[in-house]
Amino acid sequence: MVHADASNFAAGVSKSEAYTQIIEHAKALFDGQRNWICNTANAAALMWHALHALPPPSNRVNWAGFYVVNPAQKEQLILGPFQGKVACQTITFGRGVCGAAAASQQTQLVPNVEEFPGHIACDGESVSEIVVPIVHNGKVSGKAVILAWSSADIHAKVVAIIDLDCAVLNGFDAEDQRYLEELAQVIAEACDW
Repeated sequence: MVHADASNFAAGVSKSEAYTQIIEHAKALFDGQRNWICNTANAAALMWHALHALPPPSNRVNWAGFYVVNPAQKEQLILGPFQGKVACQTITFGRGVCGAAAASQQTQLVPNVEEFPGHIACDGESVSEIVVPIVHNGKVSGKAVILAWSSADIHAKVVAIIDLDCAVLNGFDAEDQRYLEELAQVIAEACDW
């Protein structure tokens, strides 16, 4: 398969089929490549193209990408590979939806960003958001992280977050969450962080 073909998603595909294809293609693209920049760049493109092949609200995603933990400042996220408009360059752990996901190591599923305390408005068109932490040596769920290390190392093990924004209310649901958490696990294991 030509690499660019991984970005092709058939019209009329279901959301679960699209996410299954994202995960399968991500695994294939990551095979033999452990660089997190390469892998998250391809994952951002896969998410963008897959979601835009779906009916509303999924096709109203207006940002899909990653923030990674700043190696110089462990309690800060820096902008990583993405698709969409230019974005905030740094986010402190605990600030906004992305910072909340990084600090808590829990997925943040936000139907209306205006109702999220401390929401950071990088793009005024974003109305809903989902953020999934990528935890190295652990597994993220909507409720908690299953740790494979001591709790003292908790912040050092969040390596990045997946961030998706949507231009309509309720742009994401439990199905998005389930598959994005699976993708986060694939990315956590496929990269040298």
